[in-house]
Amino acid sequence: MRKMEWAARAEHLGGVPRKLVFLAVGALAKAVVNLFNTTTVYNVETLLRLVRSRPSGVPLLTVSNHMSTMDDPLMWGFKDFPITDPKLGRWVLAAEDICFKNSMLSYFFRVGKCIPITRGGGIYQEHMNEALDHLRDGSWVMPEKYIFGRRPPFPLWNREIRIVIGEPMMFDLHELKQRAVEMSKDLSFSSVGWPNTTPCGLDEAAQRCLYNIISERIRVAMEGLRNVAASAGKTVLKPRN
Repeated sequence: MRKMEWAARAEHLGGVPRKLVFLAVGALAKAVVNLFNTTTVYNVETLLRLVRSRPSGVPLLTVSNHMSTMDDPLMWGFKDFPITDPKLGRWVLAAEDICFKNSMLSYFFRVGKCIPITRGGGIYQEHMNEALDHLRDGSWVMPEKYIFGRRPPFPLWNREIRIVIGEPMMFDLHELKQRAVEMSKDLSFSSVGWPNTTPCGLDEAAQRCLYNIISERIRVAMEGLRNVAASAGKTVLKPRN
């Protein structure tokens, strides 16, 4: 059963709870990012354009390397970002064991456009379908994922924060599916419980090839952004003098 799906709907109580949550969290984020730390954002225009002005019905999927458990939503508090606008806010896949421990937390995070996800549960779990539904509607979805290093449990203070935004990555799904099918013909896989076929007609081997192709492109892009951040200041975060 989906956890409090009704609270995640835009029309819940006229949208008032969601607006209040976004205002409160947005104010906290702006304080943390702009008052308690010094923040520099690279390529900010790209993200703002995609969040505010992408064509209707076109979804946005962002992937981020985290430095703190609370990077989302705090990192969105940088100047000019519309963090207090619930219509433009992202949907984020949030860890069920952290954000949905009880009814109060579940309600708060659901109103804040969070989707419960079971870490280690794989990509074919119930709430992944909810994320796909939002992507089909043209919404912005952000997986709750980190790649490099370990995350402290709280946001860092008195630091110089650098946020590096990459260029949009375009995927030709038709071409990638064909490539995955061709690759899967030359490989043997032991079944790990993926669906036998998907709505797009890919068997398990082709699904895994497609997953690996897309994941590798994202990994390379993230590694490149990490190198950019490192060259800008040796480390992504460093204490202020």
